[in-house]
Amino acid sequence: MGTSPDAGQGGGSFLVTFGPIVILFVIMYLLLIRPQRKRQKEHENILKELKKGDRVVTNSGIFGTIFAIYDDKNKVVLKISDDVKIELLKSSIATKVTET
Repeated sequence: MGTSPDAGQGGGSFLVTFGPIVILFVIMYLLLIRPQRKRQKEHENILKELKKGDRVVTNSGIFGTIFAIYDDKNKVVLKISDDVKIELLKSSIATKVTET
């Protein structure tokens, strides 16, 4: 009747078809991936700058003072009290505690 030959095929342009998917990926990158990478780099910098005598808190919430650092073994020895020292992975240090 009066229909054009292309009316039933529904072939759109590439941008119309994949545009929303690309926009969704960009939004996910900006909101999720980029901030996570930034936090990871900040944590790596904190771990690199640790030195003996720094007061830190671990991921499990233990406060202590760094007694020794073994970079080759990726280990840290924390002094929790006068007679208590524990060995931890360096990556288990959450942050350095600043005295205020």
